[in-house]
Amino acid sequence: MKPVTCVVVGGGHAGIHAVHELKKIVGGRELRLILIDQNPHHLRKVLLFKPAVSDTDVAVPLEKLFPEGVELVQGMVTTVKASERTLLYIDKESMEQELSYDVLVLAVGSKVRQALPEQGGISLTNVRDAETVRALWKENLRRAVEEPNREERQRLLTLAVAGAGISGIEMSAEFAYAMRAEAAQLGIRPDDVSVYLVNAQDRLFPEGPIKMARRLEQLLGEGGVTVLHKQKVLHEKAGIVTLSNGQTLPVGLCIWALGLTPHPLLRRMGLPLTSQGQVEVDASYRVVGTSGVYSIGDCARIVDPATGRADRMTCKEATGQATRLAQIVLADLQGAPAPLHQSYMDFFCIGLGPNRGIVWTRKWGLDIILTGKLGWKLREFTWNVASMVK
Repeated sequence: MKPVTCVVVGGGHAGIHAVHELKKIVGGRELRLILIDQNPHHLRKVLLFKPAVSDTDVAVPLEKLFPEGVELVQGMVTTVKASERTLLYIDKESMEQELSYDVLVLAVGSKVRQALPEQGGISLTNVRDAETVRALWKENLRRAVEEPNREERQRLLTLAVAGAGISGIEMSAEFAYAMRAEAAQLGIRPDDVSVYLVNAQDRLFPEGPIKMARRLEQLLGEGGVTVLHKQKVLHEKAGIVTLSNGQTLPVGLCIWALGLTPHPLLRRMGLPLTSQGQVEVDASYRVVGTSGVYSIGDCARIVDPATGRADRMTCKEATGQATRLAQIVLADLQGAPAPLHQSYMDFFCIGLGPNRGIVWTRKWGLDIILTGKLGWKLREFTWNVASMVK
C-alpha cells in the first residue's frame, strides 16, 4: 500500500513535536514523514537570552532529534497550492522545488517582534544578536573599571529591557545575574550594576493573580532588577533611553523584548489568515477552505470551542496541540470523528536566573506558587521538554 506523504513545515517547538507525535501514533511504514525548515537545526528561541549572557549553544541539530524515520529537507516554503496538494519551496541551493503531499502541517511559528530602526536598541532575534549583546555589555563593564566620570561609569553599568512579558522578565533576571557576577570579577561592586525592566502595564504577569505579580517583582528586585511600571521605551539614542513619561535613562545597552508575531512568510503562502496574520483553522486544526492541510503553534489562531479562549503563543500550548494533531490526522485518514481542541491548563514557569524560578498554577480554585530552586528545576524541565532535549 502506498504510504501517506505527510509534510511538516517548520522545525520549531510545534513542528518537532508534530513530527514526533505523528511518527509515534501512525507509524513510519504507513506514513512518509518529511520535515522542512530553513535551517538544519531546531532553534530554542525561548532561550535566546542565554547566549546573550554566556557561551551557550541554543541550536539542536534536527538529525539529532530525528536520526531515522523522518526525511529532513532544508528549504523555505513559499507557496501552498492547496487545491493541487503541492507546495513550492526554495532549497538551500536557492532553487525552487515542488513537493506533493497528502497531509500538510504548517508549523512555521513566529518571529521576534522588532523595534523600528529609528528606535535604537537591539532586539534578540537570533544567536548572532545575542552574542553581540554579550560582547557589548562585557566591554561596557571593562570600560567602567577605568572610567573616572561617575555619571558615565554608571551609564556603562546600566542596562534596560524594554518589554515585561515572560521573555522580558527572564531576560532581565539573567542579565542582572550575569552582569553582577562579571562586575565582581572585575573588582566592581555588584550593587553598582543597574538593570531596569520597563513595563507598559501597571503590574507584571497579567495572566495570573496579583499576589503572583507582587511575588515576582519582589524576587526580581532581590536579583537586582528594578521594574518601571506604566512606562514604554520610546527610543534609545546615543546611550539615552527616552520613556513615555518624558523621563530619560542613561544606559549602556537597551534590549527590546516586544514579544512574538506570526511568521511573515505566511502572508505569501496563499492561505486564509486572520487580521493578526495567523492561519485560520477550525476546532480540529484544519485550515479553513482546504483539505488535508492543518496548522498548529504560534502561526495558527486556535480557539477552544467550549470556552472561546484562544491559545497563547507559548511552547506548552504547541506541545499539547501536536499530540492532539496526530490523533486528528489519524482520525481523518480513517474517516472517524476527530478530537476537538481543548485549552491547556493555567500553568506558568518563569526563570529568574540560575537556580531561581517561580511557578504558578491554579488548581481546585487555589493559586499554587512555587519559588526558588524547585521553581528553577521546573522551568528547566519545561524548556527541555519543549525542545525534546533529554
